Amino acid sequence: MRVISLSADGVYAASEQGLYEWLAGQDAEIICLQDLRARAYELEDDQALQLDGYFSYFFDGMEDQANGVAIYTRSMPKAIMYGFGLASGEDMNGRYLQADFERLSVISMLCPTAFGNEEQRHLRREFMQGLQNHLLKISRKNRDYIFCANLQVPHTDADSEQPETTTEDSEALAEERLWLDQLYSEIGYQDGFRAGNGDADEYSWWPSGSIGEGYGQRADTQIVSQSLASRIEYAVLYKAKTFSSHTPVIVDYDIETL
Repeated sequence: MRVISLSADGVYAASEQGLYEWLAGQDAEIICLQDLRARAYELEDDQALQLDGYFSYFFDGMEDQANGVAIYTRSMPKAIMYGFGLASGEDMNGRYLQADFERLSVISMLCPTAFGNEEQRHLRREFMQGLQNHLLKISRKNRDYIFCANLQVPHTDADSEQPETTTEDSEALAEERLWLDQLYSEIGYQDGFRAGNGDADEYSWWPSGSIGEGYGQRADTQIVSQSLASRIEYAVLYKAKTFSSHTPVIVDYDIETL
C-alpha cells in the first residue's frame, strides 16, 4: 500500500505545477495534502482538484483561507474525524483530518508554525502538547495509525543541511526536538520515513521557498504506530519535479487491506 504526503503551499499553485497529473500516475492508495490555502467548498466543486477513482475529503482553516488539509483515498473510510478535541479549537483550524478504516487510521496533519511571535509559539506549544496527549491515549487502542505530517521543524541536526542556521531560537528548537524524542522513544511511535530510508542528505523542505536554494530541512514525515514500522518496505522523497517548497513523501507499506 502506497501513501503519499505533501505540504502544498497552496493547492491551486501546486496544481498549476502539475501536482494532480503526477499524483494520478503514482498508484497510491492514500494521498494526504497539507497547507491547502483554499476553502473546502471550493475544492469539492473543482473537478481539476479531484482524482479519478478516489474519495476526497477536505478540511479548511477558520480565517483568511489559511492552513487546510485533505485526504484522497481509493477505499471509502468507515468514518472521518475533524480535529482531535483540543480545548482551544486550534486543531479545528484546518490542521487535523482523520480517515478511519477497519484497523487503520490515516491522518493528514499541519502543525502550527514552529517559530514566530509569542502568540504563535503559545499556539504551537498548546497544539503539540494536546497532540502528544492524544497520541498517548490512542496508542492504547488496537489500531494502526499513519500521521502524514508537516511538522515544520527538523528532528535532529542530521535533518538539516545547515544545522547552525535552522533557527535563531535555540530554546524553542530544543523544546521541539524533545517533544519528538518523547514521541519516538517513550510513547512508542516511529518516524516512518526513517524506518524505510536511512540515506543522508534527505531534506523535504526549503525555507527559502524554492527547492535546492538555500538550505534544506526534513520537516515532513509519516509518523507511524510501532506495529507498522516493520511493515515499511520503501520510503523516498520525490525530487524530480517541484510542486511547492516541500517534496512529496512516498512510503510503501506491506498492507494488503485497510
